[in-house]
Amino acid sequence: MTETIPKILLPVNGTPFIMHQLRLLRSHGIERVVLCLGYLGEHVREWLGREPDLGIDVAYAFDGPALLGTGGALRRALPLLGANFFVLYGDSYLPCDYGAIERAYLASGKPALMSVFRNEGRWDTSNVEFAGGELIAYDKRKKTARMHYIDYGLGVLSADVIAALPGEQAVDLADVYTSLAESGDLAGYEVFERFYEIGSPAGLAELSEKFATELS
Repeated sequence: MTETIPKILLPVNGTPFIMHQLRLLRSHGIERVVLCLGYLGEHVREWLGREPDLGIDVAYAFDGPALLGTGGALRRALPLLGANFFVLYGDSYLPCDYGAIERAYLASGKPALMSVFRNEGRWDTSNVEFAGGELIAYDKRKKTARMHYIDYGLGVLSADVIAALPGEQAVDLADVYTSLAESGDLAGYEVFERFYEIGSPAGLAELSEKFATELS
């Protein structure tokens, strides 16, 4: 499905996924988005450039000739970002309270926050230890029996965290989160609304069904 179409332009109930995502963000008061683009990224800018009224300001950062990973892409986009910013994956639809997450981040006093969802291995392998409102551990590679939660897909970061990464090198944001958790610099916030994703045919069908149900 994505041999000639970037994933975020895949149609969901007749509308490119990115439009659903931007509408969701706009409904939560977000006014500006920076898209970190790699594969077929120019298609995204061209498509959105034809939309007369997105209702939200969109800027673009491109990986360039070499893929930089999720962390490296943020490092390249840093000049377009503010002192603190949300980070979410381009294939995720996250119907949660963004304002509450922002307030939790500011109250934590920590340079980063990860939203978490009690997963119990249902949608993917749990990778977060979270208890008493505190994020104790996060690791996608070293799972433990105490990990009942999963990275929901929405984080908040200080620009200082990303500025410390090496420039023009591939970095996985998951590794950044793991290091922050180990040093006690990663706050956690529990979200109770389930996440949706279009990274698989099953996920795409689930989100399509959700939208169809909401409109019926």
